[in-house]
Amino acid sequence: MLTTLQRYTLLAWLLLPLAFLRLLWRSRRLPAYRQHWGERIGRYARQAHRPVIWLHAVSVGEARAAGLLIQQIRQQYPGHQVVLTHMTPTGRQTAPELIGDDVIRCYLPFDLPFAVQRFLDHFNPRLGLLLETEIWPHLILACDQRHIPLLLVNARLSEKSFRRYQRHQPLSGNILGRLPLIAPQTDQDAQRFAALGARHLQVAGNLKFDAPASPSAALVHHLHALLEQHPRRWLAASTRPGEEALLLDLLPRLDLPDTLLMLVPRHPQRFREVAAMLAHRGIPFARRSDNQPVPPGVKVWLGDSMGELSAYYTLADVAVIGGSLLPFGGQNLMEATAVGCPVILGPHTFNFSEASQDAISAGAALRVQEASDLLHVLPPLLQDTSRRQHMQAAGLAFTQQHQGATRRIMQLVETFLTSP
Repeated sequence: MLTTLQRYTLLAWLLLPLAFLRLLWRSRRLPAYRQHWGERIGRYARQAHRPVIWLHAVSVGEARAAGLLIQQIRQQYPGHQVVLTHMTPTGRQTAPELIGDDVIRCYLPFDLPFAVQRFLDHFNPRLGLLLETEIWPHLILACDQRHIPLLLVNARLSEKSFRRYQRHQPLSGNILGRLPLIAPQTDQDAQRFAALGARHLQVAGNLKFDAPASPSAALVHHLHALLEQHPRRWLAASTRPGEEALLLDLLPRLDLPDTLLMLVPRHPQRFREVAAMLAHRGIPFARRSDNQPVPPGVKVWLGDSMGELSAYYTLADVAVIGGSLLPFGGQNLMEATAVGCPVILGPHTFNFSEASQDAISAGAALRVQEASDLLHVLPPLLQDTSRRQHMQAAGLAFTQQHQGATRRIMQLVETFLTSP
């Protein structure tokens, strides 16, 4: 009878052709998915000529959260080469000004033994850092066998993910037990990892609280000039499929005259889809990519850009956090609180459950149970300047209170790099 790991390996091999077909399918909307396929099986062009510290940040959010940590590593260990791996093109393209031009950026290979071995042979990292919930059995086993310290940092484990990993015991416990250290974001995350079999745990906090919050003053000034004819604005940030339709259905019923909705889909491959949705509904809208002043009468400004969300939060009076109105688990609310933008959350925040509840308790955020509740919550909040100012101050204090994860993780990096 096959072991759980053998079944996992067999399934990974069987899915390999489908994985490349999926990349091809996704490239219809984002052509970058057709590039660098060799890296997906462990073939790399760029060489590292110094000892490597390797970080894995799967996509945009993780890459931005890792930015300050990478800066600290580059400053403290100038004799090392930082290699940053991703799984998505958007992650790979995120914030080069934050990450640094000298960082080697590439894709992590699919989790097959031959591809993982090629990756480790090519870069031979002194230390590896996986961010959030990147648990790849063959990668972790290979690092353990080669005595490469591989840490899971900024680690989070939602209740949904916890139940999924529980179904794959004892493999989950065996793999997590091979990690020399897991640094969870919260005590709740630590308890879930421990229940799965993780042995070495040290809560370090959430890097996203440390991520640079202030957008470029020049960018904010430019966008403010484009929106000058719309002094009152609310933001729907990082929306997911189905949420735009919910919000646009509510738009005619919201008692918000002379108020602009700044609508920002989570994924750039959906910008055209949402624009078509607005056009089909006959809603007057403008696009950020047009880079033109938004005239009076426009109801929606489509934020079809990358890397500007913090500026949108700065310009918004209130932000509804995407991914929380439907069961996607919610997107990062810390980017909003960091610039003092009042936050409205939907019922589904299992990706950021503790941070969401703490923000609500601090007075920086409030929760609605369904999208239609915005009809009763959003208009009075937009009209109540005093309440918004209170939420703004609470958001700034909430963010400051939870900072420090970068410093704590850097202490862990030092421990493992200097240990014999």
